[in-house]
Amino acid sequence: MVRAANEADRLGPWEAARLLERAIATVRELREAVGIPKDGTEFDELIRLRAAAGEAREGGRSSDLSSALLSAADMIRTLHIIVDSHTEIEIMSFNSA
Repeated sequence: MVRAANEADRLGPWEAARLLERAIATVRELREAVGIPKDGTEFDELIRLRAAAGEAREGGRSSDLSSALLSAADMIRTLHIIVDSHTEIEIMSFNSA
């Protein structure tokens, strides 16, 4: 991912989109492994990655692609650290009465 980000201008549109789509799937799998709920909020970085994959298919700017690939690589690296540490995340909701 990092290498691809550094050479984003050399990636073909479909190759770049496929890298991002695979990264999104990996992030989802790792999130599930540690107990992070599925994405869906407007602040979820996966939304930006999905948009970047779509832009990549259309031949978007390599600087945007590079940024998205670096973000994906960082998310995957961080989640692997959490998985390897055997940390489980429990999300609690607080209801106001």
